[in-house]
Amino acid sequence: MAYDLEEQEQLENLKAWWRQYGSFLTWVLIACLLAFAAWNGWNAWQRKQAGEAAVLYEQVMKAAEARDVKRIQRAAGDLQQKYGKTAYGQMTALVAAKVLYEAGDSAAAKTQLQWAVDHGDAEYSHLARVRLAGVLLDEKAYDQGLALLKDEPPAAFASLYADRRGDLLAAQDKRDDARAAYRQALDKLSANDAGMRQIIQFKLDALGTA
Repeated sequence: MAYDLEEQEQLENLKAWWRQYGSFLTWVLIACLLAFAAWNGWNAWQRKQAGEAAVLYEQVMKAAEARDVKRIQRAAGDLQQKYGKTAYGQMTALVAAKVLYEAGDSAAAKTQLQWAVDHGDAEYSHLARVRLAGVLLDEKAYDQGLALLKDEPPAAFASLYADRRGDLLAAQDKRDDARAAYRQALDKLSANDAGMRQIIQFKLDALGTA
């Protein structure tokens, strides 16, 4: 009998606890299930986006191989408009810019590079900055090019930034500043990049001694 009374008391306590907290726990459980469903839905949507973007990117690469300017502009525009937040959008901008620049359309190339600067993640954005500064160098827009490279980049891009600043400064005949930029590029360059080191050293030597 004592056992039955104890069991009944525990049951009553459980019922009282459920009356007090049951509704709250139910809502918590529902919220967790909804969050899980949303997370799965988001991942599925991302996979779908990446798959569709990959198909368009393949068209971009084929157009690039064929040097088909109109086709690459159309494919790049579609990809950036629909899937600009994927890595394919950023890669497309760099590929399209190269083809367009080599085709003599520097204005369109700059548009693509600026898109990558504005929308790319750290890696693609900084690479686009360096390339855009190179286009501005060819156009003799030296101050604009230097303005693009005025901020300190991540360590992985420090040498590229300094090297391009050296090019722009040398073109302005600011030899001392250019030497300093090239020396900084050499200091920041990876020890394994012997080819790039030779190129920068050659440009530094071409400036002569201070």
